[in-house]
Amino acid sequence: MAEKNKIRVFSTSTCPYCVTLKAYLDEKDFKYEDINVAEDKKAAKEMIEKSGQMGVPVVEINNEIIIGFDKQKINKILGIKE
Repeated sequence: MAEKNKIRVFSTSTCPYCVTLKAYLDEKDFKYEDINVAEDKKAAKEMIEKSGQMGVPVVEINNEIIIGFDKQKINKILGIKE
């Protein structure tokens, strides 16, 4: 089930919400691409263009953008029942 979802996490290593978000995805056994926008300026530009936000985390799940660690939205898109 988890393999059909394409998940990209735009984050920085110093962001506590990013750490929490990635820990949550790990706990639920979802694979994701972690993109450090502090180190990758091209990725930072892509994140801003897609989300209109400069803050992290920004999550892209199956081409849908979620700003911040919005657990409810993430669960809905990934079909996680709490």
